[in-house]
Amino acid sequence: MGGEGTDESAGLLAAAGDEESPTPYLAEAVASSAPKDAFHLAYAVYFILGAGFLLPWNAFITAVDYFSYLYPAAPVDRVFAVTYMFSCLLLLLLIVGWAHSSSAPLRINAGLGLFVVSLLVVPIMDAAYVKGVRGLYGAYDVTVGAVLLSGLADALVQGGVIGSAGELPERYMQAVVAGTAASGVLVSAMRVFTKSIYPQDAHGLRQSANLYFIVSVMMMVVCITCYNIADRLPVVQYYKAIKHQAMQKEKSQKGPMVGSVWRSTLWHIVGRIKWSGFGILLIYVVTLSIFPGYITEDVHSETLKDWYPIILIAGYNVFDLVGKSLTAVYLLENENIAVVSCIARLLFYPLFLGCLHGPKFFRSEAPVAILTCLLGLTNGYLTSVLMILAPKSVPIQHSETAGIVIVLFLVIGLAVGSIVSWFWVI
Repeated sequence: MGGEGTDESAGLLAAAGDEESPTPYLAEAVASSAPKDAFHLAYAVYFILGAGFLLPWNAFITAVDYFSYLYPAAPVDRVFAVTYMFSCLLLLLLIVGWAHSSSAPLRINAGLGLFVVSLLVVPIMDAAYVKGVRGLYGAYDVTVGAVLLSGLADALVQGGVIGSAGELPERYMQAVVAGTAASGVLVSAMRVFTKSIYPQDAHGLRQSANLYFIVSVMMMVVCITCYNIADRLPVVQYYKAIKHQAMQKEKSQKGPMVGSVWRSTLWHIVGRIKWSGFGILLIYVVTLSIFPGYITEDVHSETLKDWYPIILIAGYNVFDLVGKSLTAVYLLENENIAVVSCIARLLFYPLFLGCLHGPKFFRSEAPVAILTCLLGLTNGYLTSVLMILAPKSVPIQHSETAGIVIVLFLVIGLAVGSIVSWFWVI
């Protein structure tokens, strides 16, 4: 950055450290002075990172048929879900407390490295020890350990990436969120591919599982490369410099961000984004209590047979991507309307109930498919809206922490939704 541009941004951001978030005029002026994102490279990188940090979980859960075959006495899907969600949640709670004094690049790179290690465990152990043999429960324990490690990595990467995107203009958060949906579409495509070419026996399931993990490892290597390139791009460095200036101004006004000063600031951040957080939490409680359990266990099709849940899951993932991409075209900027819309999604409960116990027409494939796609569309759009709005409701020096807190609400929603899906059967 040239000296003139730096001086101009310094003048524009004289209010960056204030308790209130910048005015629209100030934000527009800052954005107009920012370096161009050449070839949309930073946007592409954040999209790839969004796709990347969900792939490891998708690899474990998509290969659950193979794990269930290897370990028939273990409730594999439930153990994986609890282990992953709660390890991620616990570490996120710790990260919220010290994110302001730690390095986001260090957390993200460490998390991506842990992802690689956790993903390599399964194919290496399968090739060297398991070899498709059932009942080796020592290997099952190691696999659960790999899931736990992956959950810890998710907390580091997801919190870091979303926190980092929160410091940048809105389109970069939209890129991350759309990337998470693209991850689901990729996994659905792989599931359709493997089901089409591999027999659904022990050998076919083993080949499918190893493919999921190998593709995920390759994706993690791409993510490591991309992130370390993006972190040096002029547009990213520009907003990092603005954040640093705002932090220095706040430090001169309040003193170091430690002890009671940081706790007070953290509670202020939580207070500013609490309704966005509530909306995100509710989105995923509703979604996870219906999808994928209802799709895979409760509805059936004599015509489509075992392809039916695969098609429904693919439909959900495609429309989730559509919803998360729509915010690039139109962003609902009214947080209150977005939160009310999240509450309105509770109507999915009686609607899906009608597909099981309602009139005959509602129990056919078309209504279930339409509702599943609407579930994905609303999940995607409202998630994207609230994830974009939350970090912008606080000053830039606290945007990263706001992003991590909103991820914390998201993971709590995932955990609660998963638990509800066990105890509440439509």
